[in-house]
Formats: sequence, C-alpha cells, structure tokens
Amino acid sequence: MKDRDEILAGAGVNTRLAHAGNDPADFHGFVNPPVVHASTVLFPDAATMENRQQKYTYGTRGTPTTDALCAAIDELEGSAGTIIVPSGLAAVTVPFLAFLSAGDHALIVDSVYHPTRHFCDTMLTRLGVTVEYYDPAAGAGIEALIRPNTRLVHTEAPGSNTFEMQDIAAIAAAAHRHGAVVTMDNTWATPLYFRPLDHGVDISIHAATKYPAGHSDILMGTVSANAEHWERLHEAQITLGTCGAPDDAYQVLRGLRTMGLRLERHQESALDVAGWLEGFEDVARVLHPALPSFPGHDLWKRDFTGASGIFSIVLDGGSPERFRAKAHAFLDALRIFGLGYSWGGFECLAVHVNLSDRRICKGPTEGPVLRLQIGLEDVKDIKADIERGLKAAREV
Repeated sequence: MKDRDEILAGAGVNTRLAHAGNDPADFHGFVNPPVVHASTVLFPDAATMENRQQKYTYGTRGTPTTDALCAAIDELEGSAGTIIVPSGLAAVTVPFLAFLSAGDHALIVDSVYHPTRHFCDTMLTRLGVTVEYYDPAAGAGIEALIRPNTRLVHTEAPGSNTFEMQDIAAIAAAAHRHGAVVTMDNTWATPLYFRPLDHGVDISIHAATKYPAGHSDILMGTVSANAEHWERLHEAQITLGTCGAPDDAYQVLRGLRTMGLRLERHQESALDVAGWLEGFEDVARVLHPALPSFPGHDLWKRDFTGASGIFSIVLDGGSPERFRAKAHAFLDALRIFGLGYSWGGFECLAVHVNLSDRRICKGPTEGPVLRLQIGLEDVKDIKADIERGLKAAREV
C-alpha cells in the first residue's frame, strides 16, 4: 500500500482520480469497494465494546464505503481528514457550529450562497453569534473588520451567481493573525482547480452534489480540514450525528473517477460559450472569472488552474420593470437548457438569479442576471438554444 501511495502522489490528476480512495487488494481484488450498509456493528467481547477498540463501532462513525470516499477527498484536498455530510449546505453549517459559540463574531463574504446566508441570519444569530458581511474584494483589508471576538472568516470564490473573486491567501493571513478560523466554499473550482488548504484556508467545503457526483441524482457534502482543526471538526460531526449514506458515498466515489475528464469538457464548452456571448449587444456583461474582461480575472489567473462550467450573463434589460419579463422570456424559450436549481451535472441548466439579499456587494443593474450551467451537450446545440432565448428576450 505504501508503494501505491507513493506512486499516486506523483501521478497526474486523472490517474489519482482513477485510483484514489481504495485499494482493490483490500477487497479481494474488486476494483470498487463494497457498499457497506451499517448501523449496528458487533464487538467480539465486552472489553472491546467498552473501550471501542476496533476500527468500526457504529454506522454514524464511518464504514469502509464512506472511508474510501473520505480518503479520496483527502488525496485531492491535501487534508488531514474529511467528513461527509448529507448535503452541500450541511457542509457549510457543520463547521460553523463546530467553531462558533455564543458571543462570537463571524465574517461572511457578501457574495455567499443564499442558503448559507439564511442559516447565518436565522440559526447562528439565534444562537448568539454576531454575523457581519464583507465585500469579496476586501483582500488584506478585511483586517479592519476583525474584532477581538472574531472566530471565523468564511470565504467563497468565485462568489455565488455573480462570481466575484477573493484574495484567499491575503484574507487567510489576516484572519490567522487574530486567531480566526478560515473556511471556504470551494464548490465551483473543486480541488482539481483550486486547493484551499494550500492557500491558507483551514476548512475546505464542497457540495459533492455538484461535479464529484456529476449526474444530478445525489445530495452530499464534504468538509476537509488541516491537521490543526481536524479533531474539532470530526468531533462536531459525531456530536451532531450528520453522516453521509453509504450508497451515496459509493456513487460520489464512482463519479470522481471521471470528474477530471468531465470538468475538462465543462470548462472548454463554458469558455467557448462565454466568449461567444460577449459579442452580443443583448448581453450587457458576461460574469466568468476566466475571461480577461472580468474584474477578478487576475486573481483567478494567479491562483486557479482551471474553470468549471457555470457562469452568469447580464442581459441588456432596458428599464428595470422589464427585467423580470425579459428573463422569463429567455428561460421559457430554451429547449436544451433545463430550468432547475443546482448544477454540476451532465446537463445544461439555467436560472434567473435573485440578488436582493446582498448587503454590500450589490448585483448588476443593467438587466436581469441569468446563471448558465454549461453541460456536456454539443456546443453548437447549446449556442443555438441560447440564441432562441436571446431572440425571445429581445422581443419583450
């Protein structure tokens, strides 16, 4: 096993994705690990049971299936340990509950995933945590917002729906000077295109629902920690009783095997479509960090090694009262794009973005914002579908 690990450590990303997380030699040569369904685990004697002196003790504390997925994510993230939880939102809330207490102050980026904001504004506030939102462009300037009781700084790059970039290393350095934990929602880039722990982040969060699962049929989140914060994160998961189902863990592990190839296609197609859309008068802006025209492009180019398949466009909306009608006309004309939440699956999706929850980082004002997930369909067909949408919006 040691020789195998050493070989994989120097291998390319697709080689590591194909082999990370399990060794067939551990399971009689079968390529994929078995799906172990478990609640009760038996002990050989009372002393072993009393002291829990065996690897597996109860289903909520892991099985060979869930451990295989955690090991694969650790390989990708470079983390000391990973927990799996039932959703991407749970992947955010568990570390918040692990590292925040009543009387603490938390800094949350204003371009954050809306359900994260809702959790902060409701449950965290009710539990006595003071939540403050900050501009994603703050960079090292975030230090001015840190209070004596600041315990956690949450980042997300690119930001939800409008894709603002953040200087993660500068934010992490400032937070650490004051003893704060830094968390990051890294769902957009995946650990293939950005490794948060390499840039000073303590806790890397991922909605495995998206690209790792890859087929729009699994809900799961992963949370990976550095050595300093692993034990506290792990203890919080055990205390809260949040655990991923073995069947879902198996499916995500299987999805990882092709994630590198799928992401290459998503990236190539999305960049093609995004660049093409910049040429339309109907499109006021294309919000994609990998485009040189995007304000945060330099940060993306400095820190990230790739881009995934989701970005937004801002339609030239005319008067504000027409924004909703234009957005609906665009969406209703689509035939290949599905109208649905989430992303990261194999299919194109589109949604009209609501940015009314922003406090500091206000959304574009030129027109409605439409988020596009570019799937694995042929680019010519994707473009033809978008042209149908633009034509319909133009006629409103």
